[in-house]
Amino acid sequence: MRIVIVDDHPLVRKGLASVLTLNESMEVLGEATNSREAMDLFCSSKPDLALVDLRLGNESGLDLITNARKQGITCKFVVLTSSTEEEDFIRAKEIGVDGYVLKEAFPEELIHALRIIGKGRKYYDPGVLDLVMRSGDSIDEDKHIEQLTPKEKEVLIELGKGHSNKDISLALYITEYTVKKHVSQILAKLGLTDRTQAALYANAKGLVTYTVHS
Repeated sequence: MRIVIVDDHPLVRKGLASVLTLNESMEVLGEATNSREAMDLFCSSKPDLALVDLRLGNESGLDLITNARKQGITCKFVVLTSSTEEEDFIRAKEIGVDGYVLKEAFPEELIHALRIIGKGRKYYDPGVLDLVMRSGDSIDEDKHIEQLTPKEKEVLIELGKGHSNKDISLALYITEYTVKKHVSQILAKLGLTDRTQAALYANAKGLVTYTVHS
């Protein structure tokens, strides 16, 4: 995966580059500090994915992403931020970012997120789980994970890893039809509306562990 980093803080850029270069499947093509540099970098390097700071000094990373897409940039965009403001997350979802990751995330969580996004799925940091719930249907506080059967819990963990029904069926040795039934039961029992909420729930509850492979 070919990646560029857009952040106005040198230490953050270098730290991200160091984490990403530890993985053979990821290559950092370049760095940018503002929107103008970023647009030049997008056009010259044609990355697969761009990590973009939510706030680039006095500029908006979300505005940058919006403008880049208008100009035909087709790479995936992942927002990096220390903000847990609801309006920031909601706007990021509205413009269709591929990922939203808090800067407090562990390196292995970032790598996990980028791998999920690289497979064509979206990833929202578990730290913004409450925001997702508030922007959609709220979770019923009386519905707990203890209501799940052991197999449903296994499926929930796989959802938390961003796996598709096919991936889950292979991992758990069950049919895709059975996976779909389990997913439906999980959503109903936990009061969740979709797979994204289920994945976030699994991470927020600490069910998913991360392992970094070089």
